[in-house]
Order: sequence, then C-alpha cells, then structure tokens
Amino acid sequence: MTTATQHPDTRRHTPGSRTGRAVIDGITMTRRGLAHWGRNPGQLVVGLLFPVMMLVMFAYFLGGGMEVAGGGDYKEFLVPGMFALSMAFGLEGTMVALTQDINKGVLDRFRSMPIAPSAILVGRSTVDMLNSIVGLLIMVGAGLAIGWRWHGTLAAAFGAVGLLLLLRFAMLWVGLYLALVAGKPEMVQAVQILVWPVAFMSSVFVSPDTMPTWLGAIAEWNPMSATAGGVRELFENPSWGGDSWVVDNAVLMAVAWPLLLLLIFAPLAVRRFKALSK
Repeated sequence: MTTATQHPDTRRHTPGSRTGRAVIDGITMTRRGLAHWGRNPGQLVVGLLFPVMMLVMFAYFLGGGMEVAGGGDYKEFLVPGMFALSMAFGLEGTMVALTQDINKGVLDRFRSMPIAPSAILVGRSTVDMLNSIVGLLIMVGAGLAIGWRWHGTLAAAFGAVGLLLLLRFAMLWVGLYLALVAGKPEMVQAVQILVWPVAFMSSVFVSPDTMPTWLGAIAEWNPMSATAGGVRELFENPSWGGDSWVVDNAVLMAVAWPLLLLLIFAPLAVRRFKALSK
C-alpha cells in the first residue's frame, strides 16, 4: 500500500503569482473606491466644482485690477496657476478618505483579509488620481469658457497636463503619509489650514515680483509655483517676470519638486502603513 504524498501548491508563493494577486487586489480596492462615488455623488460634485468656483471668483472679482508682469491677459496667467492649485487641493480629500477608513476599522479588516497589503494604498491612489483627472478636465473646460487659451503645440499641452498630474501624484503620497500619521479626520483640518498659506505664497495668483523680497523668494521656490510656471511655459501663457534661475528653468523645477516629494513621502507612507499592522 502506497501513501500519497501531498505537496503544497507552491505556485501561490511564486513572485509572479504574488504580483498577479497584488494587481487583482489593487483593482478590487479601486472598484471599492469608485463605488463610493455612486453612493456619495454630492460630496464628489462639491469637490470637483470648488476649484471652478475659485477660478471664476478670482478671474472676475479680482482679475480686473490685476496686471501681469511683461503684459498679457490676467486670465491666461491665472488659469494655469489654478490648475496647479486644484492638484494640491486633492491632498485634503486623500487624507479624509484614509483617516475615515482608519477610524471605522476598515483598514484593520482589510489587513486581516488574505489580500496584498499594497492593494490598499494602490487602490486609494488610483481612485484619487482618477478623481484628479476628472477634476482637471472640468477645470480645463471652465478655463476655456472664461476665455483662457493655450498657444503652444498639442505635444506641449500634453506635457503641461503631465506636469500637473505629476504634482498631484506627489501630493497624493504626502496626503497618504500625513493621514497615516494623523489617524483622525479631525487632524485634517490642521492640514487644510496650512494648505491656504502655501497656496497664496506662490505664483498661482500673482507674480512673486509684487511681493516683499523675502516672501517673493519663498514664492519662487514653492513647488506649486514651479508647476504653475512650467505649465504656463508649455501652454505659452504669460508668466511672472524676473531673471532668476528658477524662472529660467520652470519646467525642470516642475519635474524636480514632485520627484523629490515622492522620494521622501512614498517610502515614509509605506513604512508607516507597515507599522500599523505591528
């Protein structure tokens, strides 16, 4: 009589199998996030329309009194800056969604299930990037409606969109890390308070040349200014004046700043997420 020897199914432990499982789990978590859009359409609509409201307000309420250094239409100066600002505003939505999952115990339940740990962050980041793409399309439509136009090539326009999404991706990981550190939705309010000074200490609304010297220097080196300046250059819209190195290398800075933020905050977020399960 022979005894059959049972061998474990090693296929599930192979790197290819783990990668495939992680991809499937990431898609599942993404579908979960998209399902929330259907259950909370009001929150989604408000989040998408808020930057449009700000664009209209600054373009028509304040735009008449604004002058662009070197000449040019203020709307064509403002709209690319508002594109960059709307990418930064997504930081708050990322933090709120993740901190709610933490406090409701959703994150603990997911970690106790046989799913790839990376799927949670992948799903969250994918949903937020899709939200940002939709929001950017709406902002482009709003900009065109108030008279903004780009004057460069189509390839340059796609390059500008790429810079905006790169900034959003970097801010997304900043939001993931801060949410994991804060742990509570109430702490998001503190971040919201900080977003506004960072937004105004930039070239989004006005040229840094119009600011006091020390504040203008901070505004020039603001990551949001870098993206706004790079996008204006690729769209061939009016930008701020000056002959500083930052102004002359706006596109380079628009790539360098988000990559630096990613190098810092993506590992921190992953490490913090792994620490939650210990």
